[in-house]
Formats: sequence, structure tokens, C-alpha cells
Amino acid sequence: MSGQAFVLSIIAMSLTFALIMGVLDRLTKWKSKRRLSDDEQQQLDELWSISERLERRLSALETILDADARPRSK
Repeated sequence: MSGQAFVLSIIAMSLTFALIMGVLDRLTKWKSKRRLSDDEQQQLDELWSISERLERRLSALETILDADARPRSK
């Protein structure tokens, strides 16, 4: 009976070790995939550039509208 208990305890420890290693492997893969791919980074840079251009345009429009809204002296 003690031989069977020893074998069962070895199997239980091996399964526990395998489960822990599997979880750690998945966590490592998950963390590495959290980064942006090159294509995603390029798209993000492009969107950032577009947003900066739009911000400059909006600022120019606000300046024009502010100038038009000022009362003109006659």
C-alpha cells in the first residue's frame, strides 16, 4: 500500500507542477501579445498625425471665427 501511495503522490506532484508550468507559459505568452504589432503601431502613428493636423485646422478656424466675431469700428 505504501508503494501505491508513493506513486500516487509522485503523480499528483507531477500534475501540479505541469499545471503551474502551463499557467506560467500562458501568462508569458499573454504578456508578450499585449504589445502592439508593427502594423498596429503604424496605424496608431498615422492616426496621431491626422489628429494633430485636425487640431491645427480647428485652431486656425477658431482664429478666423474670432476675428470675424469682433466688432468692426467704422
